[in-house]
Amino acid sequence: MTTHAILLKSLTATAVFCALSSTAQAATIGSTDVNYGGYIKLDAMWSDYSDGVPAGDSVGRDFYVPSTTPVGTDVDSDPVFDMHARQSRFFLGTATKLDDGKEIKTKIEIDFIASAPGGNERVSNSYAPRIRQAFITYDGWLFGQAWSNFQNVGALPETLDFVGPAEGTVFVRQAQARYTTGNFSFSIENPESTITTQGGARVATDDASLPDFTARYTMNADWGQFVVTGLARQLTYKQNGIDADETSFGISASGKVNFGKNNLKFMLTQGQGLGRYIGLNVAHGAVLNGDELDAIDSTSGFIAYQQNWNEQWRSTFLYSFFSADNNTDLLAISNDPTKTSQSFSANILYSPVKKLTFGAEFKHAEREVESGNDGDMDRLQFSVKYAF
Repeated sequence: MTTHAILLKSLTATAVFCALSSTAQAATIGSTDVNYGGYIKLDAMWSDYSDGVPAGDSVGRDFYVPSTTPVGTDVDSDPVFDMHARQSRFFLGTATKLDDGKEIKTKIEIDFIASAPGGNERVSNSYAPRIRQAFITYDGWLFGQAWSNFQNVGALPETLDFVGPAEGTVFVRQAQARYTTGNFSFSIENPESTITTQGGARVATDDASLPDFTARYTMNADWGQFVVTGLARQLTYKQNGIDADETSFGISASGKVNFGKNNLKFMLTQGQGLGRYIGLNVAHGAVLNGDELDAIDSTSGFIAYQQNWNEQWRSTFLYSFFSADNNTDLLAISNDPTKTSQSFSANILYSPVKKLTFGAEFKHAEREVESGNDGDMDRLQFSVKYAF
């Protein structure tokens, strides 16, 4: 076969795939099934802060991030309005039957939120795409970047906010190798520590000698799901002539209980030095005390109830919390860290057709630091989302 014929055959196959993709979510090329999907989402938000407005480029203006809620003296400021489509995402997956009867799958997923701008809001509103997930699965194994095995994504409630129960949930995606057998799964994952140094500065260190270890048990039943996960990892700080490390442990229980068409979702997590795994890093993993690390204990969780009013209308009511047990003897070093954070939200969602959703959501959030200073935020969010 000539080079021209090979190229023509390739272009023809590509054209057939594109034609199929315009009206369907899957196509077959040889022994490989190719599927794609994602959604387009527009978010519009009015946010009213009690203690000053975060800068326009703060990630907390795009979605709720507990650590960005300002605290201090009450400031008389007007609400701010933000609008973006950065949460929109796309994924591409493959599934290939092998000669031994087994199947190898791949998935890559991107979005544009929490990424560097490639333009500005004055003209182009361009943002760089970022990898959410990129992994292969084969014979019980997963290799690549995916949701942490310590997290139960199935427990996340349906909210307009990007995360929802931000301070109350485990929320991490990272590189890992995971093995699943029956109801159990185990993984080694990319390590990273967030350490508080003198003056309260957060230092992210990447010099651990060991990966993070996780274990998970999942029970599925007609009534819903229950998941228990465990985490063990090494916190490290090896800079400025200091070689310090500390062991961190955590346990999380989460799940979903069905009540007919309605459901209750929940999570409760407790541990020492969980840091970045909880609350979008609302607290650091440990405080550097001289040449030693003092791990920060924390407890967090959420509960969410979803009510389906009829086939087209539904609502989610959510409460989420985080509490840190900071060592008060080290407050001079940690410089007034977050003590508690909590939020309440309620929404109303309308889907005139299955994959198109219009929604409105109100969120009230509070943050308090160890000195007693606190602040709050009220946010009204409207969204339009179409999944494909």
